[in-house]
Amino acid sequence: METGQPSRTAWSAARYRAAHQLIEHGAIFQDDFAVRILGVPPDELVADAPRRAMRVFIAARHRFAEDALAAAVSRGVRQVVVLGAGLDTFAYRNGFEGVRVIEVDHPDTQAWKRERLAATGIEIPSSVSYVGVDFETATLAGSLKLDGPAFFVWLGVVPYLTLDGFTATLSYISDLPGNEVVFDYAQSPANMPAARRAALEERAARVAKIGEPWLTYFEPDEIAGLLAGMGFGEVEDLGPAQLAARFFNRHDLPPDTPGGHLLRAVR
Repeated sequence: METGQPSRTAWSAARYRAAHQLIEHGAIFQDDFAVRILGVPPDELVADAPRRAMRVFIAARHRFAEDALAAAVSRGVRQVVVLGAGLDTFAYRNGFEGVRVIEVDHPDTQAWKRERLAATGIEIPSSVSYVGVDFETATLAGSLKLDGPAFFVWLGVVPYLTLDGFTATLSYISDLPGNEVVFDYAQSPANMPAARRAALEERAARVAKIGEPWLTYFEPDEIAGLLAGMGFGEVEDLGPAQLAARFFNRHDLPPDTPGGHLLRAVR
């Protein structure tokens, strides 16, 4: 992202979430603030709706994360950290009593979000706090203070980080037993069928052009080894086939179909 400017991919992800509420009527993921926080007329969002495949993937990743979060809260977790929060609205929909939410993001994107909240009249609960961090130049250890196990929501961020930036953040999360994290990652386009590879390379070129290039890819066995080495003992990794079965009742994809993954890991 450009210095002094909010993340443009954060805006794009918010549009996908909003369009899902209007077109699929939130069938996968309900977010009452998704449309409101953008301040864009609903008919304009529908007319300029982003493509369905990405729209429903983004809806599924939030559903996956918030289902896992609900389970963590039921086990006693009382801190939620949203890394690279963008225009995520969980903190303002949070219905869990006694659960505090810490949003962590680049200071420029965070300032922009606060402006959007004020402009659209979305109240900031007393349970919400903000920490400004550039993941490539600062560490969570020096910025984020927690008083026990936490649930980390880390969506739409990992592909844009360098490997060093990713591992530094994951190392922080792994330091405390009981911490849990949900994130998404992408497999390399080099391992995709030709048509899929071309589409991904075109999308990668678009985000690179706006200053937010994809930098890091993982294969499932690679990320599994990295997590095991950091002490994560429980890992759930859903690729395209598993996501299709869970959220869309489709069971026709080969189990090893490459693509975007959603992953949950518990330290």
